[in-house]
Amino acid sequence: MSKPKKHSPPISQLSKQEKNRKEQEQQQQKTRILIVSAVALVVIIFVVLFMIASNDTSSKATTAEPVNFNYSDLPRLGEEDAPVKIVEFGDFKCPACAQFSGVIKPQIVQEYVETGKAALYFVNMAFIGPDSETASLAALSVYHQSNDEFWKYYDAIYANQGKEDIEWATADFLVSLAEKEKLAIDYDLLRKDIEDRTYADELTRDIKVASDSSVTNTPTLFINGVVSEEPFNIEAISADIDAATKVVEAK
Repeated sequence: MSKPKKHSPPISQLSKQEKNRKEQEQQQQKTRILIVSAVALVVIIFVVLFMIASNDTSSKATTAEPVNFNYSDLPRLGEEDAPVKIVEFGDFKCPACAQFSGVIKPQIVQEYVETGKAALYFVNMAFIGPDSETASLAALSVYHQSNDEFWKYYDAIYANQGKEDIEWATADFLVSLAEKEKLAIDYDLLRKDIEDRTYADELTRDIKVASDSSVTNTPTLFINGVVSEEPFNIEAISADIDAATKVVEAK
């Protein structure tokens, strides 16, 4: 008994199947190309947007006008005619400010203030609690009695800083601290100035200076009117001071 013969598909049917297969492959290839092109386009758009944003930020950083401070109104450590003027915005209840005063400030003083290269100024930014204002009012009272004693008091308040969530900077504490540090001031006047809020207007002025200078946290440093981005990096601060010095010398 003979086996049934296998019949091959007609040539016309093979051609049609081959044509369909090729068309499917071409369509798949087009789809892949479209997907790859879309992904590449998205990547290019993100890169362009990133470059635009970076250039815009760089442009703002280089073209921003320095802040003009009224330095004669502020407590000063160092020579009045020092070519570089460093302004610190601080809150006496701020733990980070206490760290700055104990670690970074001494280095600035030794390297730049005592050598006449820079002067350090202070602006009150009392915002943490009610006794932030009390401490600032006490500091302003001391400043108006003696600029030199202000800086001793500045160091003493930060060195004896209480917890941030406790109201510790009371009139009694602040007057006792001044007495303990043997500041060469009138302690009765200090207490009166705290209780009468004698320098409330100056404190309001300081807080407005902070707001006008777009200061949002403490400590914040300005070096010849230009904000220093890393207040806890002495190398970065030194670089900013050196850059400011070169600008002054070039004028």
